[in-house]
Amino acid sequence: MPRFRLQPTPAQEAALLEHCAHARFVWNLAVEQHSHWRPGRAGAPGYAEQSRQLTEARAAFAWLAAGSHTVQQQALRDFAQAMADFFNGTHGRPSWRKAGRHEGFRIVGVRGRQWDVRRLSRQVGEVRIPKVGWVRLRWSRPIPDGVKSYRVTRDRAGRWHVAFAAVPEPTPAPGNGQSVGVDRGVAVSATLSTGELLHAPGLRPAEAKRLCMLQRKLSRARHGSRRRAKVKLAIARLRAREADRRKDWVEKTSTDLARRFDVIAVEDLNIRGMTRSARGSVEVPGRNVVAKAGLNRGILASGWGLLVARLEHKAPGRVVKVSPRFTSQRCSACGIVDAKARKSQAVFACRSCGYAAHADVNAARNIELAAGRAVSAREGPCDGGPVHREPQPVLLST
Repeated sequence: MPRFRLQPTPAQEAALLEHCAHARFVWNLAVEQHSHWRPGRAGAPGYAEQSRQLTEARAAFAWLAAGSHTVQQQALRDFAQAMADFFNGTHGRPSWRKAGRHEGFRIVGVRGRQWDVRRLSRQVGEVRIPKVGWVRLRWSRPIPDGVKSYRVTRDRAGRWHVAFAAVPEPTPAPGNGQSVGVDRGVAVSATLSTGELLHAPGLRPAEAKRLCMLQRKLSRARHGSRRRAKVKLAIARLRAREADRRKDWVEKTSTDLARRFDVIAVEDLNIRGMTRSARGSVEVPGRNVVAKAGLNRGILASGWGLLVARLEHKAPGRVVKVSPRFTSQRCSACGIVDAKARKSQAVFACRSCGYAAHADVNAARNIELAAGRAVSAREGPCDGGPVHREPQPVLLST
């Protein structure tokens, strides 16, 4: 989805916030209706019944009728789609939306009648939003053809964006027959089997120091005070800056890999399970909770999931996921699996053949080799299989 930065006036921003409030209100009502369902009770109302109830609510409440019917109706459609994804097992159960955290709405319709977009100058354009009018945006790229909907969002830093629903064309394969393995880590965000070490940018030291200072100030601020709201906004702006840098790095890295290699191999990791909290419960408290929380922050800051998602978008059919078993303990030269060969986070030294390399580079090469075996297994019988035996001493000839 191509996304553009909106620049609304104060009056337009108030109207946009009202749209967000109506969409959140309708969504939360739908969540509440489905949360009351229990085995043995009648089924929760579907989209058709909820649409009828929305019409009755708009007739009964003037403040709801003053909003856009398109925004409120689309919130019900989005909830119905979210429930369908939940029952299909691809997404989690739809939950409550909170003011200041989930601000946004979607507009669907024919361009030129329900909505429209136009270019004013080289870097300025306008998009027409129902009951708001023409809102300016930064024209950073052409609008794709065939767009039938767009979504307006507001992040915690107070920035407004509009994203037009369009599936971009995938990046064409170079056709050179080359493959690459990508090992994702915390100290090194992404390591390629070619030996390249890629680091996702984060906050600078001065910015990280200021973030810690703001978090301490937030802990002392009184709930509901203006000072607390001001500090929360400053923290949100720093977090947004960090996320923007990470997303920019992911976009550039994924595009570069899709243009350079025909096959891209990655580990099949369950990131949601890996970043689950170790806090435990009151009866069974967790262990090393602080260390696990730091590891979770490092994994999320490295953009593991976003990198693979963007690779699958830009290079569909060319991303191969392999099992992560023994990729960091196997020697990419002789195939011996030895846990003691991993001397440290960055050093790998095989005790059998004497091969030594950066530990992440060795793991990336194992990922690339495993992807080749997986492709060979799909195409036909493969001669060489993985070697899993005790390390043998190196025989030195005299």
